[in-house]
Amino acid sequence: MDRAVTDVFTEVASQPKPLLWYGLPHGYLQLDLDPPFERVVELINQVLGLPDELRDHVEQVVRFYTGVVGMLNAQNVLGCAMGLHPDESGGFASSVLTISVFPASGVNAKLVLASMAGTAADRPDEGMRPLELPCGTGFLAEKKRRTTAPGVPPEGKGTSLQGTVWQGTVAVTGAGASDIVVLQLVTPAVDMADSYRDVLLGVAHTLSFTDPALMAAAEGASALQDSASVDAIRNDFG
Repeated sequence: MDRAVTDVFTEVASQPKPLLWYGLPHGYLQLDLDPPFERVVELINQVLGLPDELRDHVEQVVRFYTGVVGMLNAQNVLGCAMGLHPDESGGFASSVLTISVFPASGVNAKLVLASMAGTAADRPDEGMRPLELPCGTGFLAEKKRRTTAPGVPPEGKGTSLQGTVWQGTVAVTGAGASDIVVLQLVTPAVDMADSYRDVLLGVAHTLSFTDPALMAAAEGASALQDSASVDAIRNDFG
């Protein structure tokens, strides 16, 4: 799997949510969670112009896309990227990377995460552990779980297929004391969990509440390359 990070930082801006920047790994495509109305109309017209034998299949994909976008927006997801990488069997492994911001409802987010990190240290068997990042202190949690496959059930089957996925989560305090930032990566390629954990941690090390362009202008490109954040990216992505 190509685990190098791109040079372009993805910006997440949604007021009153804090501004976030994070490096998007190679092999990941950013999903537009707020497509312009004109683009939606254009997509519908393209679908309507397809031959009958293709239209039904494409309509299912479009409905699935709109359903996923609606679900992500309802769950405070501010950024989403789809990943596709070659696996050892000659096929491809898919994954989904999301970033969300949650208010801590009147309590100090740093205290909430400190409590969670302390609990994680006492329960290593559950795949949780404290995590020190350039942007702050948080924790890493990971688990394998059964889930229902998205989309329409296969023809002739009344229920959707189920499978096992690996789910990794990194939570850190946001720019404000009342926000918790959550990075999550999910993949059905459970045998590649070690590689995907590296990807998740690498992205977490790039997370910043300060515009990287402003940092580069203030410190110079060489200083940015030698920063601890970039060293962490190199370590995690190889």
